[in-house]
Amino acid sequence: MPAVTVDDPLVLARIEAPAGARIRPVTRLTSAPRALEGEGFPVRRAFAGVPLAELDPFVHMDQMGEVDYGPGEPKGTPWHPHRGFETVTYMIDGAFEHHDSTGGGGLIADGATQWMTAGSGILHIETPPAALVASGGRFHGIQLWVNLPAAAKWVNPRYQDIGPGAIALASSPDGGALVRVITGEVGGRRGPGRTWTPIALVHATVSPGARLVLPWPPAFNALVYGLAGRGSTGGTPLRAGQLAVLGAGDAIALEAPGGVGGATFDVLLLGGRPIREPVAAYGPFVMTTRAELVQAFEDYRQGRLGQVPAEHLEPAG
Repeated sequence: MPAVTVDDPLVLARIEAPAGARIRPVTRLTSAPRALEGEGFPVRRAFAGVPLAELDPFVHMDQMGEVDYGPGEPKGTPWHPHRGFETVTYMIDGAFEHHDSTGGGGLIADGATQWMTAGSGILHIETPPAALVASGGRFHGIQLWVNLPAAAKWVNPRYQDIGPGAIALASSPDGGALVRVITGEVGGRRGPGRTWTPIALVHATVSPGARLVLPWPPAFNALVYGLAGRGSTGGTPLRAGQLAVLGAGDAIALEAPGGVGGATFDVLLLGGRPIREPVAAYGPFVMTTRAELVQAFEDYRQGRLGQVPAEHLEPAG
């Protein structure tokens, strides 16, 4: 880890917050419990125990893995429906295949991202490719659910394939931190992801002894999730598997300890403009009212959310 990197970060554009920027403090710190998803692949529930109002516009996030599978062990999900939000799958190491009822899909591997707008309704499957099932190997990624405002919950489904080469890269002024902007604009660097809800999604790697001060839109909330190693944000210690909810400000500060035992600190930074609308979420649907949830389940039973294509992927299990 990570899959997308450069030999010399100093060749990249530099990114830093302006002098006098207000560093966002940590207002809540939680540890992600472990669980099994889909056909039984391991995840950490990154948002467990955090009120939805503090996550808005996000509703759910899983860290998938990090796990080293043996031959025959990789698992995925069966075909299943979604409505009312967007799913973001970011593969740091390993590979997943995605197919959906609109014909979208492809391989998500080694730093790639797939962005699926479920909107009015879609069926999809995510499963490891046959070659990975046969050989086993590393599996590590993130799946994030981004809410859609009520006015956009009925948009047509959309699929975006974001290859690792499309991600906007930058470094801290001294080259001690590598910043990957997947979507949104941070410090003048804009990621390729197109979203209905204004958000920013960044994967940052901070080298031992380095510090990164990243400008962050004041109107956005800010969440920092530890992917690997340990360090701090806003002066508060943070380690892998922990989520920090940050308070007001216009910059995020990250540090990785140096000296003996110092290690690289990898984090996912995410934030967005809060929607501030009611959320009625259950299973694979994220709607605004209970009546819309009931309708979503009925529409799924009646086949109105799409059909599995005649030529389709089968679950890996």
